[in-house]
Amino acid sequence: MYTAQGTLDRQEAIERYGAMVRRVAHQMIARLPPNVDVEDLVQAGMIGLFDAMSRYDAAGGAQFETFALQRVRGAMLDELRGADWMPRSVRKAQREIEQAVRRLEQKLMRPPGEAEIAAELGLDLSAYHRMLGDARGSQLLYLDDLGDRGNEDSWLDRNEVGESADPVGAVHDQRFRESLVEAIENLPEREKYVMSMYYEQDMNLKEIGAVLGVTESRVSQLHSQAVARIRANLKDWVGR
Repeated sequence: MYTAQGTLDRQEAIERYGAMVRRVAHQMIARLPPNVDVEDLVQAGMIGLFDAMSRYDAAGGAQFETFALQRVRGAMLDELRGADWMPRSVRKAQREIEQAVRRLEQKLMRPPGEAEIAAELGLDLSAYHRMLGDARGSQLLYLDDLGDRGNEDSWLDRNEVGESADPVGAVHDQRFRESLVEAIENLPEREKYVMSMYYEQDMNLKEIGAVLGVTESRVSQLHSQAVARIRANLKDWVGR
């Protein structure tokens, strides 16, 4: 991938690994709001690829593809960090759904149904479904949930690959994972299927919709609702 002069041959790199960069970008864009441009992620990923090529040391033991994949994903995350990609409306919709779910679970002592959540929000079912659609790209955890606001040493920064082991943090993370597993187990069956197919089997919305016999937009709604339920049940872990 180098020219006769020993310089990086970017065109060959694009031809050889461009498909990998695009694959990562499309996997990531599926979990982000519509205002995020996939080409911006691809461009950031290519910068990460070129950085990986200049830094790669075969003597380190890792395969280049593995090393490059980390750099590509890291560059895309850096792009998202700096672009303020999550609109206020998305975050607001997600928070309102979470709060309604939490209130209803405390009142009903069971997971509330969609119609009950809609009523709690003062909406009809179609308006609630639109709200779930607006919450597309909602995450189980946001960067500012896991970091000290105003402190650049965020949770993500502290947990990047290569950091020294932190036993206290490991215990903390283990307890969080146990709570997360419990929250997922308590989801309604269909939402549990969506989360399993999306995160464990790495299926996209279209593929999940085909399995469940629903549209992609309906899968997106179910995902947003499942995330809201999980975040509501992880209120002791998630910053407010």
